[in-house]
Amino acid sequence: MASSLLLSCPVSCSPPNPTTPRLKPISPVTLLHYQPAPATASAFLRTPSLSSNSSLFSRAILTRASIGDAEEPLVGEDSAVFDLEKESALSWVYFTIILGVVLFVLDVVWIDGSTGFGKAYIDAVSSLSDSHEIVMLLLTLIFATVHSGLASLRQTGEKLIGERAYRVLFAGVSLPLALSTIVYFINHRYDGLQLWDLQSAPVVHQIVWLSNFISFFLLYPSTFNLLEVAAVDKPKLHLWETGIMRITRHPQMVGQVLWCLAHTIWIGNSVTVAASVGLIGHHLFGVWNGDRRLAEKYGEAFEEVKRRTSVVPFAAILDGRQKLPKDYYKEFIRLPYLTITALTLGAYFMHPLMRAASSGLQW
Repeated sequence: MASSLLLSCPVSCSPPNPTTPRLKPISPVTLLHYQPAPATASAFLRTPSLSSNSSLFSRAILTRASIGDAEEPLVGEDSAVFDLEKESALSWVYFTIILGVVLFVLDVVWIDGSTGFGKAYIDAVSSLSDSHEIVMLLLTLIFATVHSGLASLRQTGEKLIGERAYRVLFAGVSLPLALSTIVYFINHRYDGLQLWDLQSAPVVHQIVWLSNFISFFLLYPSTFNLLEVAAVDKPKLHLWETGIMRITRHPQMVGQVLWCLAHTIWIGNSVTVAASVGLIGHHLFGVWNGDRRLAEKYGEAFEEVKRRTSVVPFAAILDGRQKLPKDYYKEFIRLPYLTITALTLGAYFMHPLMRAASSGLQW
């Protein structure tokens, strides 16, 4: 924007007539931080300053747009970027080692029947009710409370023990509870009251499969920053804006809703309905809580991203608030999205192994 004004007005041009309306800055960054200057020629040469209270703009990719362009500059971050030249092989070695250690500890402390507490935890929750539906809801509620609670306390926790230590704490508590909930669902998914049976209906399998595929594609934006997930890189609360975020600001919620609908339609019983109600409720709360946390951290920058994105998929695009780039498809031709695709297909073909492993735990 500033470069466009300089090209249209040489340095030696005279000050504008006070009675003539001046051009308004159109960049969201400028809108957020530009301070009007007196009507002098120097005003056109002054560079708008960025807020020193936010580190977002030092990381954001600011795509310059001239007057009349359909695309708007990015205020948030370009998601799913993976530049091999900037990656450190040593970091990925650390990631592999950390992943192995986490899986080993999870097995010893939680999964293994002779040393772990997983079965004792399931038995304790199951003792509260004979209803599989109630137990399913309780397990989901416990996980949701701990997971969202720790996420809400993240800023305070990171100040006390540091970003990496808090990520380890967050994962160390959340992973066992999530695993227990998933295993209980797999083992008891057909134990409830059968409400309908559509598995033999035409095209239902194809619709359910496609819905599941899309849901997994939406559920895992964490692949945007895997090194931070494992605390190899210092974890950050990101304000993503491109890729899937242009379609919906909360892809995990949309993905979870799709997953729940697909499994509820396919299985069609009360346990699946209970699991779906709990998971959807948790993710709907996450929409509010996630926006609250981003607004607290990024302030006006988040409000600008919120203005041109939507929770409901495609809503911002349809009403004109989101301007898709001409080469929008290129935002998906990136390694993290390709990784999600491969893992999603792998998860589908590994369903028999997952069911056998869950059954072996007898939770």
